[in-house]
Amino acid sequence: MENSHKYFSNRSCKYFPCHAVESGSDFNCLFCYCPLYALGDKCGGNFKFSGEKALKNCVDCILPHDPEYYDSVMSKLRDCG
Repeated sequence: MENSHKYFSNRSCKYFPCHAVESGSDFNCLFCYCPLYALGDKCGGNFKFSGEKALKNCVDCILPHDPEYYDSVMSKLRDCG
């Protein structure tokens, strides 16, 4: 894969894939724990707030796991620093 430093897939992980994705799609595990989570509603992902304490729920978000979004994730991290 071109730019392989932007992609890592751990198919032996017991949680792989941790989000529902189409069979055979590339799933990037590089950001296993989303570095954008702490940005709250400014992360840019597909999240919702749920429960009485309005916890951020990212179960429907695959943005950090899509290889095409690596540059976007890195850009957001640079912007918040």
